[in-house]
Amino acid sequence: MPRDTLTRDQIVRAAVDLLDAEGLEGLNMRALGKRLDSAATAVYWHVKNKDNLVLLAADHVWGELTLPDLNPADWRTAAATMATDLYRMFTQHPWLVQAFAAHVLYGEGKSRFDDHGLAVYEAAGFAADRADQVAAAVFTYVLGNAAGVAAAASLTRRLNQDGARAEQQLQDAMAEAKAIAMRYPRLRTRVETPAATDYAASPDQTFELGLQALLDGLERQLATQS
Repeated sequence: MPRDTLTRDQIVRAAVDLLDAEGLEGLNMRALGKRLDSAATAVYWHVKNKDNLVLLAADHVWGELTLPDLNPADWRTAAATMATDLYRMFTQHPWLVQAFAAHVLYGEGKSRFDDHGLAVYEAAGFAADRADQVAAAVFTYVLGNAAGVAAAASLTRRLNQDGARAEQQLQDAMAEAKAIAMRYPRLRTRVETPAATDYAASPDQTFELGLQALLDGLERQLATQS
């Protein structure tokens, strides 16, 4: 497309698709231009550089999150919904987890989400400074749980790019890890479970279990505060 027929929204949506497929390392203006059937130079008329494009793509994805209604009598449902949606976003777009280590992420979409999260915890009864701590604790819990999914996605891309040699290296590494695990009694009973055989995987319902435990603790703090 000529530059005057491209829009920023088209570019950002194409960037999200490219990031989902190739990760941060696969994002460049030439590849993006190819997806848009446009010259890479035309993209620069709408975005400053790659860093700016990552920022716009991240905020676009954040803006797609649906915010639950505020209900002080049932703040846990709102908090759990927001955390679960955030986890889904990170696992559907694992490049976002990578981006936190390489970019300063901000924008209207993220601010909208963050502000609503604070409103949920303030409505529950947490003082403003405590609500900040609570929101940060929940966010880092979600981000940490999504790290395994992001690692697996990155490894899968590498295996697809490097072919049979990389696949063999992974199999050799997993076999060596299994041999070491067999020396330990509790690990020995778990070496054939999906969480042990799939790289960076966790047992089923791990995220949900931890989130409910975290919210249980916060609820007890509210009761003590009252």
